[in-house]
Amino acid sequence: MLLFLAVLSLGVLRSQDRMTPELLWKLGRVSGHQVSPDGQFILFGISYYKLDENKGNRDLYLLPADGGEALRLTNSEGSEFNECWRPDGKKIAYLASTDEGAQLFEMNPDGSGITQISHIEGGISNFAYAPDMKHVYFTHDVKMAQTLHERYPDLPYAEARIIDDLMYRHWDHWEDEYKSHLFVADYEDGKIGAMKDIMDGEPFDTPLMPFGGSSQISWSPDGKSIAYTCKKMTGREYSLSTNSEIYLYELQSGETINISKGLPGYDMEPVFSPSGRYLLWQSMERAGFESDRQRLMVHDFRSGQRFELTKGLDRDAMAARWSADEQTVYFISGEKATFQIFRIDFKSRKVRQITKGDYNYRSFELAGPQQIICSRQDMNHPTELFRINIESGEAKALTRVNAAIYDQLKTGKIEKRWIKTTDGKDMLTWVIYPPDFDPSKKYPTLLYCQGGPQSAVSQFFSYRWNFQLMAANGYIIVAPNRRGLPSFGREWNDEISGDWGGQAMLDYLSAIDELAKESYVDNERLGAIGASFGGYSVYWLAGHHEGRFKSFVAHCGVFNLESMYLSTEEMWFVNWDMGGPYWDPALREKYEAFSPHNFIQNWDTPILVIHGQRDFRVPVEQGMQAFNGARLLDIKSRFLYFPDEGHWVLSPQNGVLWHREFFRWLDETLK
Repeated sequence: MLLFLAVLSLGVLRSQDRMTPELLWKLGRVSGHQVSPDGQFILFGISYYKLDENKGNRDLYLLPADGGEALRLTNSEGSEFNECWRPDGKKIAYLASTDEGAQLFEMNPDGSGITQISHIEGGISNFAYAPDMKHVYFTHDVKMAQTLHERYPDLPYAEARIIDDLMYRHWDHWEDEYKSHLFVADYEDGKIGAMKDIMDGEPFDTPLMPFGGSSQISWSPDGKSIAYTCKKMTGREYSLSTNSEIYLYELQSGETINISKGLPGYDMEPVFSPSGRYLLWQSMERAGFESDRQRLMVHDFRSGQRFELTKGLDRDAMAARWSADEQTVYFISGEKATFQIFRIDFKSRKVRQITKGDYNYRSFELAGPQQIICSRQDMNHPTELFRINIESGEAKALTRVNAAIYDQLKTGKIEKRWIKTTDGKDMLTWVIYPPDFDPSKKYPTLLYCQGGPQSAVSQFFSYRWNFQLMAANGYIIVAPNRRGLPSFGREWNDEISGDWGGQAMLDYLSAIDELAKESYVDNERLGAIGASFGGYSVYWLAGHHEGRFKSFVAHCGVFNLESMYLSTEEMWFVNWDMGGPYWDPALREKYEAFSPHNFIQNWDTPILVIHGQRDFRVPVEQGMQAFNGARLLDIKSRFLYFPDEGHWVLSPQNGVLWHREFFRWLDETLK
């Protein structure tokens, strides 16, 4: 399947049987699949990166839903994205960059007849057709404030930001004079007509910045209303609250109402039922907790009542989809460090798991009453498309985009272990072995510390923290699902909050101590690695490991909890996880006990510190403080600094550089 793509890959592949950083960036990345209205075809995208040009490109493809050879629909220098089917199935639409910004294009399902149908200054994003095809919605940046040079036109060379309130920067970008607004425009036969800003004058964004997309906006089946996600707050209030809402806009009356009013946590991802009687969305119960259980809330327009569909279910429910008869809702949920597809009966509330196995199912679409088209990945393989039989759960591969590479590649065995923690609980830990593993030999071993702090060590395929790449370099990886990681129930997930340096750190030591009993683990060559909360964990372990480790790698980690509190941007995060500000006398002891900088006098082990200048969640000074402290203590250390990266490393050449320095450091200190 997709044999032509496999052959295409051969042109850039030399014969090799181990994963390398360069090979990792040659993998095709499948994303964004949508099933045609008649259920016969799948529209999706594949991104490829050119390392020498330091850029990538995404093209669109069409695949029969029953499998077979894919048809390449686009082949341009720029990327196509936000693709979707027109409701009648006669056209495919997508966004692509132009000199006017991103604009809307249409083409025939065979890729012919490409036509640009929008010409909106500054470009658009996140669009969809109304089901009756009389309108389209899209989002567009609207200028809401003066620029510096508009305020002071006689100072054209001045460079500054004038800041009056919080949330002036977010993750990796500075707030500016623009807000993303939702527009509705007339549509008829490939032409965009009069358009209206339905958030006119509001200083708010939809979707939620910076990661929200079109899944946070939804048309009603009759095309007469739109549900959208928005947090209608600014500044200090915004920085302290997770309370986003679901708003319903009526096209005819122009009225907007708050459907989720009274729910204090995150509310997002609205989905109308096929008849339009119900609106379903993801909702978090507790205010200020960004990693609370994702429950499914339903509003019944006929009765006016609201209820939780997943009440009593001790797991998340995400990416919900209705069956055509409204008798079943399908969703994705974590299940013991994997992500699976489930179904819940709308009347009885009985839940049944459809898929199984050590995989992460990432997104899905229904294709008739009997099958699901989904994307799936695991620690060995990036995302591919599969067809699932709803009754049997049987999965059939529809794509093998990277077959040419994987047919030559040796991968290491992945083992699932249950390890006892210090408080007598069972902790799932993945152990990844090098290819051609020989149990009679001794191997350097890495303890992987996960970020989040609430983010499962699941069957994810990472382009940075890639376990197979680490294994290919001769390392055993120990990856525990320590306290605070989801997919093991609400209690396990919640136990990290307010206890960063407590049980979770003991869980890490339990995992590495158990594996250290194995004859093939070299106890003189143990390392600990991680990013974000994983970086915090590395800094914490550096002051408390009692000689276990010989090397550390911390990427974008929290080093000083006090300075972190007043330099991060989403204040609700630190308020929930630490309980409040460090100047609260009741929290003083906790900050002192859990901040790694208070234990730097115990550091005695080589450490590589990595940080990006544009990381506003964990500001770069955290990494600088850790590195400077290590050097003042005369500990072998290195600082890998990225001036143009944020909390992640996203550009191809920076990604390869990251891996080269990562393995150079580990080879220097553990081999």
